[in-house]
Amino acid sequence: MFEYCAMNLQTDIQYIKGIGPKKAEILKKSVDITTVGDLLEYFPFRYEDRSRLLKITDINSAATTIQVLGKIVDIEIITKGRKRLVATFRDDTGRVKLIWFQGVTWIQRTIQLNKSYVIYGKPNFFKNEISFIHPELESYDTFKQKPVTPFHPVYPLTESLKKYYINNKVLIRIFQTIIPEIYQEIPETLPQWILDKFNLLSKQKAIKEIHLPSNTKQLEKARYRLKFEELFFIQLKILAAKADRKRKQEGVIFKKVGTLFNRFYKDNLPFELTNAQKRVIREIRNDCATGTQMNRLLQGDVGSGKTLVALMSMLIALDNSYQTALMVPTEILAQQHFSSFKKLLNNLDIQIELLTGSTTAREKNRIKEATANGNTQILIGTHALIEDTVQFKNLALVVIDEQHRFGVAQRAKMWEKSTFVPHILVMTATPIPRTLAMTLYGDLDISTIDEMPPGRKPVITRHIRAASRLRAYHFLKEQIDKGKQAYIIYPLIEESEKLDFENLVTGYKQVQSYFPPPRYVVGMLHGKMKPKEKEEEMLLFQRKQIHILVSTTVI
Repeated sequence: MFEYCAMNLQTDIQYIKGIGPKKAEILKKSVDITTVGDLLEYFPFRYEDRSRLLKITDINSAATTIQVLGKIVDIEIITKGRKRLVATFRDDTGRVKLIWFQGVTWIQRTIQLNKSYVIYGKPNFFKNEISFIHPELESYDTFKQKPVTPFHPVYPLTESLKKYYINNKVLIRIFQTIIPEIYQEIPETLPQWILDKFNLLSKQKAIKEIHLPSNTKQLEKARYRLKFEELFFIQLKILAAKADRKRKQEGVIFKKVGTLFNRFYKDNLPFELTNAQKRVIREIRNDCATGTQMNRLLQGDVGSGKTLVALMSMLIALDNSYQTALMVPTEILAQQHFSSFKKLLNNLDIQIELLTGSTTAREKNRIKEATANGNTQILIGTHALIEDTVQFKNLALVVIDEQHRFGVAQRAKMWEKSTFVPHILVMTATPIPRTLAMTLYGDLDISTIDEMPPGRKPVITRHIRAASRLRAYHFLKEQIDKGKQAYIIYPLIEESEKLDFENLVTGYKQVQSYFPPPRYVVGMLHGKMKPKEKEEEMLLFQRKQIHILVSTTVI
């Protein structure tokens, strides 16, 4: 005979009353819960108000999940088609059908005709008839004995759990049983001074309130405490890894700022550097002089001069006889950087190369050979840079633009491109609050360019709902009539190039219908176009022969 036992956090869940070996196996396979401690960390994802009982006449098609009080007056098992149990449920205002496809025999034995029940589920409407598929069923006598609460936990349930009757009702009953018994065993995971400073609930209280809420205030405090703890330990882990990297990971030392940097600063600089740019260059310079690998995030708005800071940092590396690389997410951006670097460095003897997926095989081989023997000083490219066949002689600085488009693994592959680990500078134009940046990029030191170069107009951001689309189009018309141009970007909504493309084409047709030719010229740009086609479209836009360029994020 199977016996239940006293519990602690390491107790196997099969020994919890109401679970047993079979359900324990399903919980382990389905949601990776094996111990009491695991189960306590299986949190609800929302809460429902179970304090309200509706009349059948009040049910409408907008309802999601509801509770109704009534009686089952008739049941029958239908074997034609898929076997199912159908019950007629009524109150003094009407009747609905209750349908079960699973557990038919057991449910039939359980139901008592003309007894008051509370049903809970989502109503379905078909041919003027309302039905509930697999509703929860509870006798009204049992319902009355429970405390009335608007905080009924709803847990994430897989099909496997539902199949073995592990539902919200079962889980709530289990938590009502185990939490009082295990409460004193729940250890505190945060020091007392943090609990006091941030006015946090204890771990014991938070676990109890998240599963069995007392009131709105306590539930919110429990959520806050558990979110705080999760983010706190994520930060702690990242900062520990950062400290470990700084302790162990040696970096190339840039001993001097030499001729290339000074000539560029004196003769080629297109405008006076802002104080923010100067500050960030000093931070990068200091990083690269310590003997520890730099891992720095540079954030700044579009037009703040991040790329110029990156270029000047690369010149410091070149002055110390090392190679550098700039990796960007798209070919268009790579081409733009290549062109601007060539223009800015036109009178300096620097070998710059461009490597992308569309580079010809012959040209790729030439560039790879020049990079491997050290002749290439600055290599600009897309994901093509992380190919195993691309190797450097002495790569010392890697700049990654729009870093959120690259994963950690892709960044790490650049570490393997030389005999020593290069310094890493990643850039983003996405404004990230410092606390969030610490959480997401805690392994990186953070620099911010928080002022624009003289003469740059501030970027104005407006959020307009879809219902106001025509107002936005009217604004574009006014600007175009003044001789200005516009981008309309259709971002990736689905992780599918096909759906992304279809979304763009639909948007392009909508824009064309509002900005009809020949008065307006609307262009389109996307990742499926050949490099030459992309370049031609961009040139037309540059020459102001296109008024509106509709594009995916490839732009």
